[in-house]
This record gives sequence, structure tokens and C-alpha cells, in this order.
Amino acid sequence: MKTLQEVIQGIRPADAQVIRAAEEYMDCLIKPLGSLGKLETMAIQMAGITGQVKNSPEKRCSIVMVADNGICEEGVSGSPQEITLMLAEHMAKGVCGMGTLSAYANADVKVVDLGIATEYENDAIYQRRIRRGTANFAKGPAMSREEAIRAMEVGIEMVEMAISEGCQILGTGEMGIGNTSSTSAVLMALTGLSAELAVGKGGGLTDEGLLHKRDVIVKALECNKPDKNDPIDVLAKVGGLDIAGMAGCFLAAAHYRVPIVIDGVISAAAALIAYRINPMVKDFMFSSHRSVEPAYDLIMKELGMEPVLNLDMRLGEGTGCPLAFHIIGSACYMMSHMYTFEQFQHDQTYRIDLRK
Repeated sequence: MKTLQEVIQGIRPADAQVIRAAEEYMDCLIKPLGSLGKLETMAIQMAGITGQVKNSPEKRCSIVMVADNGICEEGVSGSPQEITLMLAEHMAKGVCGMGTLSAYANADVKVVDLGIATEYENDAIYQRRIRRGTANFAKGPAMSREEAIRAMEVGIEMVEMAISEGCQILGTGEMGIGNTSSTSAVLMALTGLSAELAVGKGGGLTDEGLLHKRDVIVKALECNKPDKNDPIDVLAKVGGLDIAGMAGCFLAAAHYRVPIVIDGVISAAAALIAYRINPMVKDFMFSSHRSVEPAYDLIMKELGMEPVLNLDMRLGEGTGCPLAFHIIGSACYMMSHMYTFEQFQHDQTYRIDLRK
């Protein structure tokens, strides 16, 4: 397995020459120019990622990072902490939201324990526990810098494993009660956004609970003073092990030039961490769906991305990724199998450019 630094240093941008070739090929297909909108841009982005104009990302896998969060001690979640383990085991069985949608998309799911607090025995879960959940970051750092790096390197390991098994497109997911609080804290630390803009109700808080959650996170940031110019410091002080693991996945996917899909707000926060570490990772990312959590749109704005879908989803787990797999795969299939005007042997001088 490569180290975090080796992965970061080995990232290169998407292949600009192949992107130009894909754009030219797309404009030769039998359709009005630009008429398939974002499907065209997705197929072209895939070409830049893989280095080939035609792609077929049929082998799919989502990596779901699971960890508990010590901040739950502050009463910032509407669900009890034992739900983390329960849902992780249901994910491994394939019977929860993520499992069922992935099964329909013919996508594998790897459930990874980075920090489940409860003891258990389940061989279907990849056991990579760094610690039994993060510490309560309202009272001090969530974890050490070394633990944050170790969690990121688990993400690298899981990407390497998926690629070795033939995976052609990756998804990211998470589970951990309290992780919307760590996500909000990470976003506020990195961007300076207010709690009113960055903190949402997560899995289901009352209006009063939301005010308390905002207050806890503001005070926690004052306590820890994370360095906004050092994303790993932010992760260690107010982040989560699941966020760190997914950030490692985004970096590794870029290093190995494999497309990777963002899920909801927590996955997006991990993508932002990876982007702040090395901006070239953006070339390899797709955003699946628009989360209703308020921080999501703010992260997308910084990344300069737009989600593929808007379905009023807020479950997390990685549920947006198998839906996006269908659409990205459709874009690639169109690029690979639609006739060109040359094949069609038809004049194309009448065509208009709908992109103008």
C-alpha cells in the first residue's frame, strides 16, 4: 500500500489531450451539438480520467466508512449511538438503503470499520478500527494527527483493493451517528462559514436541538482552534474517522486515475478536504445528488461542481452513488455506441449548436 504522501505527490490532472479528442468525437455523433447536456460532459470527463475516449465502467464498488463520534456526548444527534453498528451490519447484509440500491445497480459495497465504539463479531465488515470512535471534540481534539492520517491511509488501502478486483468506478459512503456535527465543524473551520449556514438538522433534530447543535460546534471550534490552512489539522481536531477515510479514497482515486462519486454532505466534506490537500482531485470526481443539508450547496460551490440528481435525499450511507453509476454508465455507453455522421453517411451541415 502507498503512503498518504506518496499518493498526494503522485496525482496528476486529467489528460487534456484525450479530453480534446473526446470533445471532437462527441461533436461527430448523430445529434444536435450539445443536445445531451451533462451526459456529454460526463462522458468527456471520463475520457480525461481514463485516458481513452470510449469507456465502459461496469465494475462498480462503493466504499462505506463507519465510525462513531464522541461529540454525541453533547446531545447533538436525534439517534442513539448504537445505531451506527446496527446499520453497518445491515449494510454488510445488503438490506439497508445503500445495500438495496447498490444491488440493483450491480455494485459491490465494502463496509469498513474505522471506529465503531461497540464490540461485535462480523466477518462481512472490513475491520480497520483506528480507535473506538473519536473523542468528544467539544472538550479537545477528536483524534491525533497520526490517527487522522492512518484513517486516510485505510481509504487508500480500500481503493487499491477495489482496483485490484477490477473496479472501474468508485463510490463513497459513511455511517456514524453524530457525523453531521463533525462535517459542519470541518466546513466551518475550512471556510469560515457561520453555524447558521453550515449546520443542519442531520438525522432529525427539533428546532431547539438545532440551536443547541450550533452552539456546541461554535464552542468546540473556539476550544480547538483548527488551522484552516492545514486540512489534516482540521480533520484531527474536529473531524471524524469516516470523513478522513473517505478523503483518503478521493486522493487515491485521483492517484490511480479512477472516477469516484461523491454522495451527500458528509462525503462532500471529505471531497473538500481532499481538494484542499491537492486541487487536482476534482478532475476525478462526480457529484451524485443534491443533499438537503445546507452545507452541501456551499461545498459544491467551492468545488465548482453540480450534482447529477436532485431527489430530496438526506439518508447518506452512499445511497446517491449507485444512482449516479447508472447515469455515468449511460453517458459512457452513449459515447461508445452512438453512430457518427461519417458512419451514418449523412450530411451534417444543417446542424445547430445548442450550447450557444
